[in-house]
Amino acid sequence: MFTAVVTVLTALWVGFSALSIFIRAKWVVEPLSEYGVARRWWPWLGTAKAAGAAGLLAGLVVPVAGVMAGIGLVLYFTGAVITVLRARSYAHVPFPLLYLAPVVAVLALGPVA
Repeated sequence: MFTAVVTVLTALWVGFSALSIFIRAKWVVEPLSEYGVARRWWPWLGTAKAAGAAGLLAGLVVPVAGVMAGIGLVLYFTGAVITVLRARSYAHVPFPLLYLAPVVAVLALGPVA
């Protein structure tokens, strides 16, 4: 039960991140511009996060889907950390980590039995 709750909360958190890109929330898109992420990539980044969130939820029924989504999100948010570091915006490193950590936790907890 605990794993399911953590998974749902993580999926909602990642989904919120996706929505923030889709609605072009100022606090998300301004840093993306500063990091040099091209605008044409923003919809794809939001779609990747939304798909990952949906995959985590699907993993409640089909565990392999959740594991694959979790791996994809770990890669995504690791890439986000690298992007922030390359932009030398060190004060912003904690932000992608706030999304990466719960995804890692879901993967560490394992499939819902």
